[in-house]
Amino acid sequence: MRLWHKSLIKVLPQQHLVAQWRELSAIAGAIQKNGTPNHVLVNFVLNYDYDNFISYAYYVRQEMTNRGIRTMNSVWDKIVALKPNYKLLPIEDIYKEKMDSLYLTICYYNLYEKYMCGMFDDISQINSTVYNDTIELLKNLK
Repeated sequence: MRLWHKSLIKVLPQQHLVAQWRELSAIAGAIQKNGTPNHVLVNFVLNYDYDNFISYAYYVRQEMTNRGIRTMNSVWDKIVALKPNYKLLPIEDIYKEKMDSLYLTICYYNLYEKYMCGMFDDISQINSTVYNDTIELLKNLK
């Protein structure tokens, strides 16, 4: 289980984007059933208001729709049920402390390993996204 860095949503290979939607469904279901996702890589979602989780899911769903990938309304309903009156956050504000440059690097190398093993053919968009985010981070350090 993993939530990919928010900057990568738009460039995730299709299979990873679809898998992310399934992960979001599983996380929401686990929270509703047990009060926790109970997985070390995603337990951090409980450290934030559900607005973050629902907004993240919104952007994943939006990207899937942009690519012509259908999403099930029942999954979206399960996610929104965590906080029916959620506030949609700008993507840059989601999981601000967690989804930092270190987390982006970790996600990048996870995807890079999958690329090296032949899970997908082109990593150029992912490379560009990581490069551009790193440049922005360096600008903000001044």
